[in-house]
Amino acid sequence: MRRIVVTGGPGAGKTTLLAALHASGYRTVDESARAIIRERLASGLSPRPPALEFARQILDRDIAKYQQPPELDLAFFDRGVVEALWMVNQVARLEAHEMRVLLSQYAYDRRVFVLRPWDAIYTTDSERDQTFAEAVLHDTLVRWYRQCGYEVIAVTTGTVAERCAHVLRTLADSDV
Repeated sequence: MRRIVVTGGPGAGKTTLLAALHASGYRTVDESARAIIRERLASGLSPRPPALEFARQILDRDIAKYQQPPELDLAFFDRGVVEALWMVNQVARLEAHEMRVLLSQYAYDRRVFVLRPWDAIYTTDSERDQTFAEAVLHDTLVRWYRQCGYEVIAVTTGTVAERCAHVLRTLADSDV
């Protein structure tokens, strides 16, 4: 199965883009962080556990999602293991050897689609409580994915249909 990562800071339009891809018949895999936050809030807990615990929970869920048997030849992931490793590494530095093994074991398609911060569409909700300034992770994510050997493809602003077309056209061009 070809695993495609769609990433960007909170509120950049990833979920909307993935919903449109799903409606077009593609397999999509939801972000783990929002599910954890939703579950904790439903249990009367704070939105997030301590940073390392939160990062490890996300990593565990992302690994489980990565390992799910393929339904289709192509799947789009809202973030994924690579990004969860970045979160863990921010809190508790991983050894270089461990990082290489994990990145190799949970490899995605070499092209990663990154949505830029977009203030015009940014909103908060019960699971996204960051301000727009706090949510701007674009440069950090781009550096991380490049450091991990991925090619970063910018997804420009535009309608959802235009963004979907850009992603699918880029993937089709890489298949030629």
